[in-house]
Amino acid sequence: MNKEIFKYVLIFALLFLIGSSAHQFLGQFLDFKFSFSIDKVYFFHAFFSALICVNLRVVSNFERLFPQLGFIYLSTLVLKLVLFVVFFYDPLFVVDSFSIAEKVALFIPLFVFLLIEAVFVLKILNQKE
Repeated sequence: MNKEIFKYVLIFALLFLIGSSAHQFLGQFLDFKFSFSIDKVYFFHAFFSALICVNLRVVSNFERLFPQLGFIYLSTLVLKLVLFVVFFYDPLFVVDSFSIAEKVALFIPLFVFLLIEAVFVLKILNQKE
C-alpha cells in the first residue's frame, strides 16, 4: 500500500511540474497574459487529486466501506470542484471577460488531472473484484 501511495504522490507531483512548466512556456511563447496564476491552478489540482487517491486507497482497506468507494469518490469530486470555485472565485467570477485562451488555460489542468485521477480510482475499485 505504501508503494501505491508513493506512486500517486510522485505521479501527481511530476504532472504538476511538467504541466505547469509546459503551460507557462507555451503561454510565454504565444505571448498570452493570464489574469490568474497557472502554478496555483496546477498545484490545486495536483494536491487535491493526490489527496483523493490516497484517501480512497486507505479507505479501500476497510471491507465495510469498500462497496461505497464509488459514492465516496463522487462526493470528494464534488467537494474538489466546490473548493476550486471558492479558491479561484476572483478569476472565475470577478474578471469581466476571459479570453478564449484564459478559459482553455483554466480547464486544461482540470481535465488532465481528472483523467489521471479517474484511472487511479478505477484501479482501486477493480482491485478486489
